Amino acid sequence: MYKELTDLINNSANDDTVNVLILTGTGDFFCSGNDLSQQPTNSNSDTVEQILCLVKNYVNSLILYPKLSICIVNGPAIGIAVTTLALFDLVFASDKAYFRTPFTSLGLTAEGCSTYTFPKIMGATKACEMLYLGYKMDAAEAKERGLVTQVYKHNCMDEVWKHVENISSLPIEPIIKTKEMIRQWNKHTLLKANDLEIEVLLETYHKGSTYRPKSKI
Repeated sequence: MYKELTDLINNSANDDTVNVLILTGTGDFFCSGNDLSQQPTNSNSDTVEQILCLVKNYVNSLILYPKLSICIVNGPAIGIAVTTLALFDLVFASDKAYFRTPFTSLGLTAEGCSTYTFPKIMGATKACEMLYLGYKMDAAEAKERGLVTQVYKHNCMDEVWKHVENISSLPIEPIIKTKEMIRQWNKHTLLKANDLEIEVLLETYHKGSTYRPKSKI
């Protein structure tokens, strides 16, 4: 899935018939996060590195995407579906959506450049609550904190698509040029953040269950 998404994103960047990239989900959830039951064990380091390389390439494709990128969060979002939201230009969410990054409880560390973007967007203390403690943020707070552009009533999500259709009719070149100027200030920082997060995740996988809590306070 990561490879297919990366290919779609990169191909659309070079497709003159595409003005806007839109990522959304189907069903009740936007994304329920990685299927940890299918994750490799720390004994299979080659597979771990291959998977994390796919994740890294996916995140980089969002960082480097030159055109307008929009995410429509149609329901709850977990894990990397939350951390990568800050890499999109616009994020529209259902009022039934919530956002959660339960990395610590799973013995994992943050990704999607969230160690850089979350403190910058929502402040250090709320970012820590999200990334350390798996705080569950609802759609209204996500808008208040700057993670989401606009919240729509779940039964009125057609309004989002009408809005996006109007956006897609705008001249693309001014948007590309403006985005290029905005992104030039933090593009390399985002790429470095992605490199570091993947490096630490790889270390975490090698540690295996060492990071999982053995007792409760």
